[in-house]
Amino acid sequence: MTATLRHQPGSNRAPVRGKPAQRGASRLVAKEPISLRLSLPKARLTGMGSWLKRLTWPLLLLALGYGTYELSLRALPYADQPIARISVEGDLSYVNQQAVQERIAPYASASFFSVDLLSLRRELELMPWIASAQVRRIWPDQLVVRLEEQLPIARWGDEALLNNQGEAFAPQEVSNYQHLPQLYGPRRAQQQVMQQYQVLSQMLRPMGFSVARLELRERGSWFLSTGQGIELLLGRDHLVEKMRRFTAIYDKALKEQQANIARIDLRYANGLAVAWREPVAPAAAETAVVQ
Repeated sequence: MTATLRHQPGSNRAPVRGKPAQRGASRLVAKEPISLRLSLPKARLTGMGSWLKRLTWPLLLLALGYGTYELSLRALPYADQPIARISVEGDLSYVNQQAVQERIAPYASASFFSVDLLSLRRELELMPWIASAQVRRIWPDQLVVRLEEQLPIARWGDEALLNNQGEAFAPQEVSNYQHLPQLYGPRRAQQQVMQQYQVLSQMLRPMGFSVARLELRERGSWFLSTGQGIELLLGRDHLVEKMRRFTAIYDKALKEQQANIARIDLRYANGLAVAWREPVAPAAAETAVVQ
């Protein structure tokens, strides 16, 4: 029997020196880099640190707030001093200062923090001549009261006054202000009457007239009496236009007869009618009505 040896391709290659031949079924596996293996715990620690930071700040703020609250409670008895001085400021011409002091007196016994500023302000504004009041603290033991008086512009009816905003107030001594013009009208029309008074008085002033009485009557018609004793019937509408017409006619035809004029009716569309105190000559009477 003859045995034949077959040469396998590549079997004649010399083994590589320095490297042992691989045996069995083992194979090479790439090892994980050391830096990567070490970075995983570091990432977990970073996430934990961020979470701790988020939790730490609220806790610190809570502790700080609680500490501040406790400190304020302990320091308050030492800082809350009795009121030592109350100063009153403002240009006061009508307000009775003795009455102001009486209103303030009950609050002087309070301490710096316990005094009720809102209540004190309201108490002062109940006084008829006080338009507004401001009260503020000044450390450590003072109060400053700032008062603004009412500015009387006219009388409202027989029992009240009107300020420059058209608001009525009723001091006890209304009878002392008879020199002010007297305005009448429905209660809801206070500001409207005040506005008309300001407009009409400004138009009459260049003519040497002043407003002694202005009335808004029930049906909406206006009646005006000047300080020179002339009555003006203005009707319901277009008051400014009617006053301009009166001014033009007065300068041309009525100025010389001013002392003899009792009433002027401006309710006409294109003219006016004059009622005289005494009879006048026919020529003068003809100029009284202008068409």
